[in-house]
Amino acid sequence: MMILKFNVQFLEDAAEFLDNLDEKVRDKVIYNIHKARISNDKELFRKLKGEIWEFRTLFNKTHYRLFAFWDKTESTNTLVISTHGLIKKSDKTPQGEIEKAEQIRKTFLKQKTKDNEK
Repeated sequence: MMILKFNVQFLEDAAEFLDNLDEKVRDKVIYNIHKARISNDKELFRKLKGEIWEFRTLFNKTHYRLFAFWDKTESTNTLVISTHGLIKKSDKTPQGEIEKAEQIRKTFLKQKTKDNEK
């Protein structure tokens, strides 16, 4: 039996990114995300900066990245929230993309706190 280390939720931008990928690429990205959920493989899921992580996929010499963060507001359910994705042209992850993911993280957690107070 495989034990999943976390669940993944895709926000709108991440879901759109996946929807717009070629089917074979999308399947590989989803496969790698599933694999990351059962292993500690830094080639598949690794910390970028601060609270921001990335799911990593290499397919046909092209690097695909989905940015994410941990939602630890509920102790029973370990959840990783995927914010958005990109196709990398170089080795370096654009700082603006990390900042975008961090801004989405702050907005998401602030909204969740508001919703829980209702």
